[in-house]
Amino acid sequence: MQRLSHVFLFTSLGLLLPMPCLSADDFKLEPGFTLLFNGKNLDGWKEASGKKEPLDGKTEAYNGRFKVVEGKLVYDPSVKGDLYIETTREFGKDVYIKFDFKPGPKCNNDLFLRGTKFDIIPANKENKNVKEGEWYTFEIIVQGDTIEHKINGETARTSKASAKATPFKLRAEFGAIEVKNIRVKE
Repeated sequence: MQRLSHVFLFTSLGLLLPMPCLSADDFKLEPGFTLLFNGKNLDGWKEASGKKEPLDGKTEAYNGRFKVVEGKLVYDPSVKGDLYIETTREFGKDVYIKFDFKPGPKCNNDLFLRGTKFDIIPANKENKNVKEGEWYTFEIIVQGDTIEHKINGETARTSKASAKATPFKLRAEFGAIEVKNIRVKE
């Protein structure tokens, strides 16, 4: 795919100035959202079992089961184990979490928030339009005691959310998945 590296801006002085051009893959944070995953390391995350070690400054957890690769959080299925990482922050009020994901071969991985679990399994009942190897946007919207899970804007499930504040937790259970642009709006 070809991409122009610059566009030109015509200024009021009659000059043409080069400006960098954004590619289709460039991510722009929506107003009101902050990043939960910076794409560089696991700052703001911790192991969710055992000693619950903070992961600040690290680029992998559990011997590479979770690792940061080119701005994405990659679950490596060659590293065995049913393992979890979670945010150091807890979310107990209305919250909106959004991220992009690409399931890989044999993907069966989960996410947890406020007493709910959502399985990401391509082509299952709640992921009926999800295919391996394609990028999707996932949204978790908590309002009061209701939690809504959406994939590419379509509601996959609505259920009751616990009133208890919890971190946002990611589970590497089976298969591969890539996650990026994890953000939150409170």
